Amino acid sequence: MAEDRPDPEPVRFDWFEYSGSDRAFEAPLPAGHFRNPILAGFHSDPSIVAAKGKFYLVASTFTYFPGIPIFESEDLVHWTQIGNAIHRPDQLDFDGLGLSRGVFAPTIEYHDGTFYVVNTAVDAGGNFIVTASDPAGPWSDPIWLPGIGGIDPSLFFDDDGRAYLLNNDAPDGPVRYDGHRAIWLQAIDIATLTPFGPRKVLIDGGVKPEDNPIWIEGPHLYKVDGWYYLNNAEGGTGPQHSQVILRSRDVWGPYTPYENNPILTQRDLPPERALPVTNAGHADLVQGPDGSWWAVFLASRNYDVRHYNTGRETFLLPVTWTDGWPTILPPDTPIPYVLPAPSWMSRQADQAPMSGNFTWRDAFDGPALDPAWMFVRVPKREWADLASHPGALSIHPGREGLDTLGNPTFLARRQQHLAFEASTALTMPAPGIVGGLAAFQSGNHWYLLGVRRDADDGAVVFVERAAGVDQPAQIIAQHTIARAADLRLKVAGDAGRIGFAWAADDGDWQWLLRDADATLLSTDHAGGFVGVTLGPYARDER
Repeated sequence: MAEDRPDPEPVRFDWFEYSGSDRAFEAPLPAGHFRNPILAGFHSDPSIVAAKGKFYLVASTFTYFPGIPIFESEDLVHWTQIGNAIHRPDQLDFDGLGLSRGVFAPTIEYHDGTFYVVNTAVDAGGNFIVTASDPAGPWSDPIWLPGIGGIDPSLFFDDDGRAYLLNNDAPDGPVRYDGHRAIWLQAIDIATLTPFGPRKVLIDGGVKPEDNPIWIEGPHLYKVDGWYYLNNAEGGTGPQHSQVILRSRDVWGPYTPYENNPILTQRDLPPERALPVTNAGHADLVQGPDGSWWAVFLASRNYDVRHYNTGRETFLLPVTWTDGWPTILPPDTPIPYVLPAPSWMSRQADQAPMSGNFTWRDAFDGPALDPAWMFVRVPKREWADLASHPGALSIHPGREGLDTLGNPTFLARRQQHLAFEASTALTMPAPGIVGGLAAFQSGNHWYLLGVRRDADDGAVVFVERAAGVDQPAQIIAQHTIARAADLRLKVAGDAGRIGFAWAADDGDWQWLLRDADATLLSTDHAGGFVGVTLGPYARDER
């Protein structure tokens, strides 16, 4: 009986290596310049705050755990992850949710010694706030906002001591068309984190309601020179994405749109252009110590016009002010990959492993997992083990496949380049156990380069593929090898193509499958809001 089955033998991984070599990152970097994106790989919906002489940035992680990474920087260019706002298993639970549900579009703010992250747990509880005195953590349990619907909440602290909560929600009147939304404002008691008083619509539909604009969202408020600036995304987080700005002398409005909106978009550029950056929007603004203003925002790096496997990434651009209005990028201007850095950046912009071409290796020799690693949903047991075999990662396999709505025993790291290689070394799994390397877009779109024992105590190396909803996973290539003590596995991608190789002990690489279709791992093909992740995986098939 299943309950009498002994615990499975762990699969031991000795190291993991990731390298990327994108053409967009090959151009030499002049002194005093930096590269976009500043956070490569899926880091969507960025929000930023200046506090205590540094900058802090958060991004969406959906149902990955730990959730909502906290990044720290002194110069807006070099970023280090110092923690997560969702870092304890009892804070949120994502079981049963699709990968692109969970935590959407967090906002980070700082006021009077406290950091606040405001967020929506989509299909997992709604809108909430977590707080911390140290951005590295620990962070509080969620304080829920049961009277606040919709998504994309944010906080604004006025200079008179009052605080306000903004969010996207349904309009006050009838919904006139698909994508018709509104931006709402309500006062909040910051001591108890309780909204109070009337709620008011600041924007109904968008900056040009007569054009039926869609998905006004991601609101942020700033006060500059006596004006309240309301900064919002509009157009949906796809090719029509844009950023729009409005202002008012009163926090409650009325808000007047800028006549030269949008202040950021890439939607009017030729789709066939070289090295395109698309989907730009969902921006947040911050002021530097020299008085300059900067914007962080999401955008995607496409191939073959519409595909992008690296998801929505975080970019940085300077903000210019003209006649009291901010602009992130003039119309019909491509987002640059290389541009002058903030004036106070004091070191060369080697941005690895967050941007540029680089090689990253984890020897699994630390006391805890590197913060680059994530789990798919919240683990219910500690199956990723660095202690039992120091200098190696031992995965205690579960029975869940990569298609589960629970927590597969898969350790995930973001794909950050169109052209990449990911490799690992592992010991031969025990009978009935699969070990391998996964390229994972969602529960219905992934590849697994795996190995299992065969009946003759040799091994079968195989490629398994899930290519869509209601399409069972299939083995599309396999090869039997004599028993080996150790194996190496490699996944190599280049835009829409992907290949899989293996090596036994100290032998040379052998290609099992080359030029497989990687467009099925593209976000536009698979749906949702994430990018591809890569990493070691194990499964108990007994």
